[in-house]
Amino acid sequence: MLAVTALTGCQTVFGGDDGTEDPGRAVDSLPVTPSGYGAVFLDVRECSSYGKTPREVSCGSERAAAKVTARYNGQAGNGPSCPVTTDFVLHISESSPTGDENGDGVVPRGYACMRNLTDPHPGDPGGGGGPHTIVGDCLYMAGGGRVKETACDGSGARSPEYEVTRAVDTRPQCPPATRLYVQLGGGNPVGCARPV
Repeated sequence: MLAVTALTGCQTVFGGDDGTEDPGRAVDSLPVTPSGYGAVFLDVRECSSYGKTPREVSCGSERAAAKVTARYNGQAGNGPSCPVTTDFVLHISESSPTGDENGDGVVPRGYACMRNLTDPHPGDPGGGGGPHTIVGDCLYMAGGGRVKETACDGSGARSPEYEVTRAVDTRPQCPPATRLYVQLGGGNPVGCARPV
């Protein structure tokens, strides 16, 4: 959920970054276990299935649904941000399997930044979702001074009311048509949104 204010006041939002972050795998000293397809469960460029409990599958499998674009150990709120066009984030719980590559029986907690193998891509500008709000995304008022993303083409459950048209350093840099400010994070943390 995103928090915004119309023209005045402060806001706090779960936002994105400026896309300059290296989407590579984070280096961490925690041990990892092998999967059926590599030394690390859902490592970069590996694929998962859909479902309540996604599984690592071969990217060539008919069950493959999404690919890992970045993978980090630890909690998502304390670690690096996923790339801005991430479709969804898989949170990996710590577990103790019966066997692993170094015998310690631990899969560390982590998170994988995922990109669907086929459309739709909710993390794309105007796609209606993803973990980041970016230029080109559309929003609707969700009540209590908060907004949520929705698809700009109107295919979402809610119609778009605002579109983020620019990312700038400060509010005064937004164009005159701006009616809503959204915190984006990254190098240009202020999103300028106009009515649609």
